[in-house]
Amino acid sequence: MKNKKINIKEKFTKINEYWSPRVITEMNNYQFKLAKIKGEFIWHSHDSTDEVFIVIDGKMNIELRDDLIKLSKGDMYVVPKGVEHKPFAEKECQIMLVEPKGVVNTGKIINDFTSPNDIWV
Repeated sequence: MKNKKINIKEKFTKINEYWSPRVITEMNNYQFKLAKIKGEFIWHSHDSTDEVFIVIDGKMNIELRDDLIKLSKGDMYVVPKGVEHKPFAEKECQIMLVEPKGVVNTGKIINDFTSPNDIWV
């Protein structure tokens, strides 16, 4: 995997489920993950790390308890660690997440939205 070119568009063609982040590469202790999202996720937070959302294609929103962040293609937003947030997208949106290995996508909550870690595409 080292020193191999990665085509993000091509990787998205291999993702068929919503809200299921897939790893495309690692750097130090961080993973770069792609996900397709649509509809509403759940309220959650990450106590030990910030979480970055990079919109590759489409539009999404991140609801915070006191704000609404609207993101479009090319936009990026960092949710600070410990801040409750709920991402959602009216139509399919393609995003990249960058986070330390082992981060659970639903924070401390385990439910149907919880995606297994270290699934590569």
